[in-house]
Amino acid sequence: MQIGPYQLPNNLLLAPMAGITDKPFRQLCSHYGAGLTTSEMVSSNTDLQGHERTLKKADFGGEGLLSIQILGAVPADMAAAAKINQQRGAQIIDINMGCPAKKVCALAAGSALLRDEVLVGKILTAVVNAVEVPVTLKIRTGWDLENRNAVTIARIAEDSGIKALTVHGRSRACRFNGDAEYDTIKQVKQAVRIPIIANGDIACAEKARHVLDYTGADAVMIGRAAQGKPWIFSELNSKLHGLPYTAPGLSEIAGVINRHLDNLYGFYGNNCGVRISRKHIAWYFDQLGALPANLKSAINQAQQPVQQLALVNMALHHITPRVV
Repeated sequence: MQIGPYQLPNNLLLAPMAGITDKPFRQLCSHYGAGLTTSEMVSSNTDLQGHERTLKKADFGGEGLLSIQILGAVPADMAAAAKINQQRGAQIIDINMGCPAKKVCALAAGSALLRDEVLVGKILTAVVNAVEVPVTLKIRTGWDLENRNAVTIARIAEDSGIKALTVHGRSRACRFNGDAEYDTIKQVKQAVRIPIIANGDIACAEKARHVLDYTGADAVMIGRAAQGKPWIFSELNSKLHGLPYTAPGLSEIAGVINRHLDNLYGFYGNNCGVRISRKHIAWYFDQLGALPANLKSAINQAQQPVQQLALVNMALHHITPRVV
């Protein structure tokens, strides 16, 4: 799959996820074969461009092509944010028009923009004209089930110069409930010539193959299925190409967890790193097997990296792992 001048190594992409796809997690997913990773959404608010949290979200290195996702509802601000991130090294600018979070939609950003097709066109045109790097877009099927306008948005995107479009198979009103549908993605693919990336409920090779075949999409984007399982990209890559695949053993997974947590501590600092690590630890053990209640509580109460790591490694010795 190609985005602008960039030929991706495969068609398995990591979805941008707020609070999750930071630099340490992107590096892991890239290591295991994600063809492209994208930052968590970065606000286009001009007052926040120098804020430490904003800079952390856009920090990169060691994860292949740098795709930075920007969020906002004002064309001029979005264009300025795109320029700033291009100057910081972004090789691809991704525009968020898919986030269903209430606090985002309350600002008329994210998937709320799908209700205003004229404004969508203005934002896309402003961003494309502001930068020299390729611009991509992520959307949902529409605002709600009665207003699925993804095909119309896709045509606006193509006319505006967007180089690739990701469609999550749910409306904004669906949030993450129910099953993703792929009929709309199929319609989008048939309506435009730009690369289309299918997203939503893709957690195994069989589902990835079905979605690719049914929709005709050029790639699939993996989101929640990568939480606690960054090696899913290696698994899908092998199985989709008919290659033998051996799931990582407990020893390799323990190494992944330890490396991930060490990187989180180094990236965020000890206090913040320990807090952020808790959700990742929970996701890893969701894959591995039940975490003993006493150790789960102790891990969540740990305040220092050395203490948290010791408890995690103790827990790894007390589980019988499931197939991962």
